Amino acid sequence: MTAPAPAPAAALLATGPWWFGGAGIGNLGRAVPEERALATVDAAWDAGVRGFDTAPHYGLGLGERRLGAALAGRPRAAFRVSTKVGRTLVPHRPGADGPADDLANGFAVPALHRRLWDVTRDGVERSLAASLERLALTHVDIAYLHDPDEYDPATAAPGGPGSPAAALEAGLEALAALRDAGAVRAVGVGSKSVAALTAAVRTGLADVLMVAGRHTLLEQPAAPLLRECARQGVAVVAAGVFNSGALSRPAPDPSLPYEYGPMPDTVYQRVVAIGAVCARHGVDLPTAALAFPLLAPAVTTVAVGAQSPEQVRENATRAGIPVPPALWDDLHAAGLLDTLT
Repeated sequence: MTAPAPAPAAALLATGPWWFGGAGIGNLGRAVPEERALATVDAAWDAGVRGFDTAPHYGLGLGERRLGAALAGRPRAAFRVSTKVGRTLVPHRPGADGPADDLANGFAVPALHRRLWDVTRDGVERSLAASLERLALTHVDIAYLHDPDEYDPATAAPGGPGSPAAALEAGLEALAALRDAGAVRAVGVGSKSVAALTAAVRTGLADVLMVAGRHTLLEQPAAPLLRECARQGVAVVAAGVFNSGALSRPAPDPSLPYEYGPMPDTVYQRVVAIGAVCARHGVDLPTAALAFPLLAPAVTTVAVGAQSPEQVRENATRAGIPVPPALWDDLHAAGLLDTLT
């Protein structure tokens, strides 16, 4: 299905206060009742959000189905959607062909499918078609190659590339062909790996990157990458701005997750130190975490997940709070920010 005409990625992303990250409503970490998942998307819409990101990986398709149901009936021209390719979903019998649930991958859903890496042109096309069916949409605006650094030839479709580097190149070439054919408006890579994202920029094929957890108030290893994106005109979505939970509450809490696992004490101590500087400026940690990535010229927007309407409304309030520039200066002077851009 043909998408609307291509547009600069930054223009596609510049819609509303942030993009809604759809992993949470795919039961990331815990089960979210259907009614609450749909109400969470409704709350984002009411807050002015008009960009929504998802992926087949999120709850083995549950995140896409729920997002599509929540957006049903809204004018298609009024919102934008991104999804991802690379991991295709193959039906199987829970407990017989594999695990009974998907908790090993972080999602509280029955394992009615398994993930199969497929970055071939045919695999990417089939993945996108399946996503459109789950979303009940005729097109998505942006398609990302999802976590190519995690590509495993042992769990890939026959005839696939033999390495993550080759998978990145093949997947991006397949996406670029779909963009050039008018099936999507922009393409790129979404990953936690700075090396993979940097390689994606250097192919010259990526319009946009989703940088997950690598340019946050807590740590900025992607700063050189963002400067390269700015030079080359590649737009950036900063995702995982709370570092999977470490920065999600006003008071530092060592029980919160970091990188989807237990928070190391060294990380907790850094969060405490950052929080103390923020408090001196009258700004809480989540507010600063939402604002910081947008200092980088390449970052067009942030993608923020939620699992309840209350979380969405809290983020909407925080996004409207001005952060004094002196906060960033003081964090940098204290050695708690590696870079200001």
